[in-house]
Amino acid sequence: MKLAITGKGGVGKTTLAALLARTFAARGRAVLAVDSDPSPSLARALAFPDELLEELRPISEMDELIAERTGAQPGAMGSFFTLNPRVDDLPERFSALHDGVRLLEMGSVDSGGSGCICPESAMLKTLFTHLLFRDDEVLIMDMYAGVEHLGRATVDFVDALLIVVEPTRRSLATAAQIRRLATDIGLERCSLVGNRIRDPEDLAFLEREAFLPVLGHLPEDPAVVEADRRGESAYALAPRLREAAGRVADAVVEAMPAGN
Repeated sequence: MKLAITGKGGVGKTTLAALLARTFAARGRAVLAVDSDPSPSLARALAFPDELLEELRPISEMDELIAERTGAQPGAMGSFFTLNPRVDDLPERFSALHDGVRLLEMGSVDSGGSGCICPESAMLKTLFTHLLFRDDEVLIMDMYAGVEHLGRATVDFVDALLIVVEPTRRSLATAAQIRRLATDIGLERCSLVGNRIRDPEDLAFLEREAFLPVLGHLPEDPAVVEADRRGESAYALAPRLREAAGRVADAVVEAMPAGN
């Protein structure tokens, strides 16, 4: 099962990614969580201890590794480099495991525009393709407010794009933009997941204004802030969120293509 989770910045996509990762791990599934945000925070949401946090570093920031695998220094625009570098050993070498979840930080390319053709971009795109072809685990990708790491060559291997939304028109407008980007590359398996739902009115608004299937929702819960302050996971500290995430996971599984 390959899930990409995206949404407007600050909407709670990392919270959902962490909750689903822990949910599937608790069900006995092998889980690989991938943080592709330029400011990684998924490790904190998963309550990785400090000693494991020190082991993690975004692949996009490993200049020596990128130069070794691509044959060009990061930032070298217009030079010759390998477009399909070797990446098969990276998930195990540069990930960390905690509470049944293996985490890999990808990072992103700091570039002034989409379509960057550079060694860093080649490394990340090849690594994403490799991850999508692996078939021995649940892959949960915490995307950076869009679908820029996915391309036409890999879209068929993404089982679902989950767009996290709050019950506001601005959040839904951003979700609509993300959906258009996904449609442009041929990714049609898109769904919404509501977050910070406070009351029946919030839920009614979301269901009324939704332009995609709503797989479920997470309630507003102050335990998320408390978990962050205590260095714990919302999965461990917030029973309501844990139960809601379980229902979202059930809906995701139910919507999967046969064979997953």
